[in-house]
Amino acid sequence: MQNTSHDFKAVAEVVVQKLANYLAESQSGEGKVLIQQPIGQLAQDMELEKWIKEGGLTPAGASKFLDAYLPNTQHMHHPQYIGHQVAVPHVASSMADLVHGVINNPMAIYEMGPAGSAVEHTIINWMLDKVGWFKGSHLGDFKKGKESGGGVLTHGGSVANLTALSAARASIAPEAWMEGTPNDLVVLGSEVAHYCIARSISIMGMGKKAMIPVPVNKWEVLKPETLIPIYKRVKEEGKRVMAVVANACATATGLYDPIDEIGHFCEENGLWFHVDGAHGASALVSPKERHLLKGVNRADSIVWDTHKMLRTSTLCAAVLFKDYRNLTTTFQQKGSYLFYEKEAVGFDIITHTVECTKAAIATKLFWVLAAEGEKGLAQFVGNQYAITKKFKQIIDAHPDFSCPYEPESNILCFLYTKFGLDNSFQLALQNAVVKKGDFYISSSEVNGIRYLRLTVINPLTTEVHIQALMEEIIEIAAKLKTANF
Repeated sequence: MQNTSHDFKAVAEVVVQKLANYLAESQSGEGKVLIQQPIGQLAQDMELEKWIKEGGLTPAGASKFLDAYLPNTQHMHHPQYIGHQVAVPHVASSMADLVHGVINNPMAIYEMGPAGSAVEHTIINWMLDKVGWFKGSHLGDFKKGKESGGGVLTHGGSVANLTALSAARASIAPEAWMEGTPNDLVVLGSEVAHYCIARSISIMGMGKKAMIPVPVNKWEVLKPETLIPIYKRVKEEGKRVMAVVANACATATGLYDPIDEIGHFCEENGLWFHVDGAHGASALVSPKERHLLKGVNRADSIVWDTHKMLRTSTLCAAVLFKDYRNLTTTFQQKGSYLFYEKEAVGFDIITHTVECTKAAIATKLFWVLAAEGEKGLAQFVGNQYAITKKFKQIIDAHPDFSCPYEPESNILCFLYTKFGLDNSFQLALQNAVVKKGDFYISSSEVNGIRYLRLTVINPLTTEVHIQALMEEIIEIAAKLKTANF
């Protein structure tokens, strides 16, 4: 295979046909959601070493490779994929991936990807508008007034959270970039904050102990009344609060912290308020669900992953700021081959992000919006949240199942209770379901109790599939009990 347009077309036709068949089979619910073979066997079946050493890929070779590769993937388009918080991507998003794969425009500097840059700035304005921080007259208005918000897209929520916390540090300790992070800075956040928050703090040189946990209730929702005594104690210890972090929503439960109350506390005390909305910020697009983020306009920054609830392929996450000027003060760098005076017909993003070579990831969300429109995405988010409540009713109606709380998002925890509440038994159930491969579900521990967990992210998942899952769990539980688990 040569690197020509003819060869591209020949192989692409094979790949597209294979993927179309894969998509149709997955969406029909045929076959397994997941087949897990030993990694050595997979490497052998795909002839990886042969291809690496010999090359020579042809359309026929590509077909043979995909015949070995595709069956051994996680079939996320299968209606019985109800696992993790990763989007079942809209087919339109895959078109953006294909286009970028060919043109390869690293658009962090405008001249390396003008079209991608225009898309990103427009998408950022659209997201800012949903938060309430866009002050322009139309989405193509890129003028920045003193009350304008700003933002940038990154490859994932972890990088986005690191960027937001770096901006918070620049705000309270602008000397940190040159002199290092002061040792009196701390961050207040939910004791079940996503691990990337603590990881970001450590990367910034503050150390894990700089993360001050704020207590949560039994369903892992932050208790805002505890913020005042914790803040008082921290100040008495001579520490400065760099940021207060809220979950929207918590990873394990899908429940939202009280954003408005936390925002009020931060405003009263002049503290940077950051909302980790990686999963749950997408409620902002739904008129029925945006109330879950009441008070989000009080935040200084928010992270919002589109590759969770906005149907884009991985990775595409936004970090948004109420004040766009925080983008310009977060990072300070030099590079004569990148940073120099030039005619400004667009905007360089490179000064606003950790990433230098950055894909035109905004096109993923743009293609989905171009296919579905705002109303289509709003309907998707609203439907997934609503049907999760229906699934809870179905599960609760069975005497041997129970759900611990009313879901606020599309994440639902539940227990199989017939043989008790032993954590190891619940985990064995989840492992057995995944191993069997007809369904894919996850598991999480909340307040010391191990639950089975659903993320209802596939629009094809219906009540019929939940009933079938429950029947499978009952069958597996009986076998485990017979085997004296």
